Amino acid sequence: MVQSMPDASPTKWHLAHTTWFFETFVLAPVVAHHAPADESYGFLFNSYYEGVGPRVERGRRGQLSRPSLAEVHAYRRRVDDAVEGWLAGLNGDSQDRAGLATLELGLHHEQQHQELLLTDVKHALGLQPGRPAYRTDLPRAPMATPSSPTAVAGPRFRAFDEGVVSVGHDGGGFAFDNEGPRHRTFLHAFELAERPVTCREYLAFVADEGYARAELWLSEGWRHVQQDGWRAPLYWERRDGDWVTYTLGGMREIRLDEPVTHVSHFEADAFARWAGARLPTEEEWERAAAEGPVTGHFADSDRFHPGPATTGMFGDVWQWTASAYGPYPGFRPPAGALGEYNGKFMSSQMVLRGGSCLTPADHVRATYRNFFPPDARWQMSGIRLARDA
Repeated sequence: MVQSMPDASPTKWHLAHTTWFFETFVLAPVVAHHAPADESYGFLFNSYYEGVGPRVERGRRGQLSRPSLAEVHAYRRRVDDAVEGWLAGLNGDSQDRAGLATLELGLHHEQQHQELLLTDVKHALGLQPGRPAYRTDLPRAPMATPSSPTAVAGPRFRAFDEGVVSVGHDGGGFAFDNEGPRHRTFLHAFELAERPVTCREYLAFVADEGYARAELWLSEGWRHVQQDGWRAPLYWERRDGDWVTYTLGGMREIRLDEPVTHVSHFEADAFARWAGARLPTEEEWERAAAEGPVTGHFADSDRFHPGPATTGMFGDVWQWTASAYGPYPGFRPPAGALGEYNGKFMSSQMVLRGGSCLTPADHVRATYRNFFPPDARWQMSGIRLARDA
């Protein structure tokens, strides 16, 4: 039931909400005379769908002591059984085809909540005085060789020529509505770092008073530095002169060669400016990612923390881009309540790409557009640098 902040939801609510999604959007339209498990669940577990009805205010989800966890698990079993029963009787008509498309969306929606559940649990446990581990059996990578945080070589950059490129999903296989339509755009020549920024590199920024230099920061970012006391990434602490960090496996020393994570867009932008670079646009990022395989450290590796930074575009940390989250040319949200899934959030958010160590591996694509407010830090968000060629 713990809810550490309005943006994070209790684990029990995640379990019930994803179940409610299947019941409301899959079962109700295709199963004649389907009776909801409980009429109150629509109010308790609707997230933001205005077209479905009123709901509990987001910041009050942690106050929902009822239904109990046992009742939520029973709800999940009931809905799972009903979906499986519907699947067993499919006859291939248009209603069934529409239901299968919604079911596929529901599966990807559940994968999103699998990741959110872990980031929300981490935030809740990371605020506890004892910093308890979510799991004590998570693998611990060997320590990187210590070195001065000012002795930073930096990543290698790969050059890309200017030209017209196609970005967005091509319609083959599943994609969220915000990934299309596929369209052409012109890119100037640019260079992109071959790997994410590491903790070693970010420590050099911290040591160079990066959080005290207003000239590095966007105005709103500087306001957060002053107002919220940012001095390092979320979960970093100084203990006996050394930097340590909270992970889902508990507190541990910072590994210098791992990608820095839990930084906001404002911190990513300030670091890039300090490093004499910038953040890539999402089109530049996709141009680079479209050529390679979707490989990297994902949730399936069962480490729930970034590994050593390696060459590649995917996994370990979501990467902030310089692009505001908005519609592609020709975008139209689907009709009905499911049209609220992505489109209505196309304001005051920034795009992240690439997936993280908490993302299911088969959930990520080169065209996948994640998005969060620029001050968000509790996600597994990191940095990849770009430069004008």
